[in-house]
Amino acid sequence: MERITEHPVLQPEERKTVKFAFDGKPCEALEGEMISSALFANGVKIFSRHHKDGAPQGIFCANGQCAQCSVIADGLTVKSCVTPVREGLRVETLRGEARLPRVACVQEFGRVEELDVDALIVGGGPSGLAAAAELGKLGVNTLIVDDKDRFGGKLVLQTHKFFGSVEDCYAGTRGVDIAGKLEDQLKDYPSVKAWTNATCLAVFSDRKAGVLRGDQYCLVRPKAIISATGAREKSLGFPGNTLPGVYGAGAFQTLVNRDLVRPAKRLFIVGGGNVGLIAAYHALQAGISVVGLIEAQERCGGYKVHEDKIRRLGVPVYTRHTIVRADGRDGLERVTIAAVDEKFKVLPGTERTFEADTLLIAVGLSSVDEFHAQAREAGMEAFVCGDAEEIAEASAAMFSGKITAHKVLKSLGVMAAPVPGFWFDRLDVLKSRPGITKAPAAKDHDRKVYPVLHCRQEIPCNPCVTVCPKKSIKLSGESIMNTPQFTGDCIGCYKCLVICPGLAITIVDYRKDPASPSVALPFEIGRGLVKKGDRVRLTGWEGADLGEAEVLDVKDFKAENTMIVIVKATPETADKAVSLRLFEAEAGAKAPADLAKAEDETIICRCERVSLGEVRRAIRSGMRDLNQLKAVTRAGMGACGSKTCSAMLMNIFRSEGVDPKTVTAFTRRPLFVEAPLGVFSGVKCRTEADEKASWSGF
Repeated sequence: MERITEHPVLQPEERKTVKFAFDGKPCEALEGEMISSALFANGVKIFSRHHKDGAPQGIFCANGQCAQCSVIADGLTVKSCVTPVREGLRVETLRGEARLPRVACVQEFGRVEELDVDALIVGGGPSGLAAAAELGKLGVNTLIVDDKDRFGGKLVLQTHKFFGSVEDCYAGTRGVDIAGKLEDQLKDYPSVKAWTNATCLAVFSDRKAGVLRGDQYCLVRPKAIISATGAREKSLGFPGNTLPGVYGAGAFQTLVNRDLVRPAKRLFIVGGGNVGLIAAYHALQAGISVVGLIEAQERCGGYKVHEDKIRRLGVPVYTRHTIVRADGRDGLERVTIAAVDEKFKVLPGTERTFEADTLLIAVGLSSVDEFHAQAREAGMEAFVCGDAEEIAEASAAMFSGKITAHKVLKSLGVMAAPVPGFWFDRLDVLKSRPGITKAPAAKDHDRKVYPVLHCRQEIPCNPCVTVCPKKSIKLSGESIMNTPQFTGDCIGCYKCLVICPGLAITIVDYRKDPASPSVALPFEIGRGLVKKGDRVRLTGWEGADLGEAEVLDVKDFKAENTMIVIVKATPETADKAVSLRLFEAEAGAKAPADLAKAEDETIICRCERVSLGEVRRAIRSGMRDLNQLKAVTRAGMGACGSKTCSAMLMNIFRSEGVDPKTVTAFTRRPLFVEAPLGVFSGVKCRTEADEKASWSGF
């Protein structure tokens, strides 16, 4: 079993086990666990064989957006990432040649419910929950729905502490804990109904929204609708991109941080934004080796403290590099990367191959804005917030939801006052891109004990300023984008060190020995990994090796799930030491000159396995309509509804020199999520297996 039983932040819960079968093999799962996570825990990574060429397929998004993880469960095709295991469930690989069981003639007819509300919020992530709380404060009849079994969105996948403002968005608190705080707020507002496992299928022209809650379909008639639907991960085209083991960073975090399943032993990451950098750190916390991370740009786009955290631990970060190909028979076995020039063209001779069983794609996000577009077309009072409006950090999403709620209040006539102008200023700061990185400041005091602030990039963050009992840490200006400075006295309480989201504060102490100061370093990788008396290697701000040091003590702040490793340093290294180097970087093997698979074999449409070559030939023949392209090649015709390939298809048009303005977009499907047709008329259909089981009880 590939389960995580020890974690520096997350504590496994005691849960009942249930038995199920996969292709006839007995397996065990935790009660309520999604089929995909249960299969990974049992060592299964191939979920289907594509009908077109028999290619193996695993998960990609683990978020219900694509159909890559589909399996047959008790005779019905389901998405394994959003379908829970139950006792006795029979799960089978979905194969192209397999014949699905017939649906039994016996049917149960029900009634489609209708519900009137003042406000419907689609999406229970940080922005949706924040909006619901604001509406609840004034007694607005609100319904918030989310398709997962718990609220919080991507917050439930985040074990790191959040940046931003303590006052506005719980900065210094871990994402998993913020999710609970936001959900708990709703309990104080009886006017807010909260539905989990409830999927919004569409918004219709008669200004109703269709919501499928479990197996019960409901038509909701809101006076105002808020799309807080978040974002979906972008896909990436390269040979081998659909091999089992190649998937999105969000899927990885779902397996590791939500379900405590260890899906990999050797991990490689594509993308140096915050998502990729954070996923690398989460992997290390789960005991997974991170072989490397590549970024095509000259520098990583994520917060530098996230990048520095993994560099210090020994993870190599390759900028100006791209993924050339992924290889393996029935799953990923190795990846090949190469350096690129300023036009992102591969530099021949720079190819290197690394052994890896998992490749994470973290190349950006696309807003899930379909419901908002439908609502506007229907003439509804439609609002949007969070990543569905603009991709930013969760801290900004919370404030965005709060602002949007007040716009809704005004539209409903509950509150006439406009949203305060300074709220928009705060939102702009919270969603700001990283600013300049300053050089290390020279020491200008002679304190015996003091913090060293290794946070030198301008990002929105102020927890250390808020928590200091002596008020000795101040920002260099009024904005929380300014870098912090130590300007007073320090009592060595460790509060700033423990709360810092970037693990970028250390405490230097000369009080016991002026010639041999101690340095307190934050540590979150594993309890028991470092012990008193150990010899460790110190690393600097950006990962420079500072030599060996002795561990004097290890303090465990269990309430904050943060450890402090106290080491014996020298006056020369005390102010430079930031972390411990745990891993040695691998150089990789020089790739063979013949990179066999042709680029044209890259799969663009996962559902229908349409290749880059097929798409290029259609474009070069003169096609400028995505609907025509779909009819000819089947690209975009699959179960995901072109969610994973539409952006890639537009990029191919651009690469072929076609102006995107001349390309006719896909006609939007009326439903954005698959649903059994029977639910729209209250009909429940059962398979022959279900029918036999029910009759056997008589």
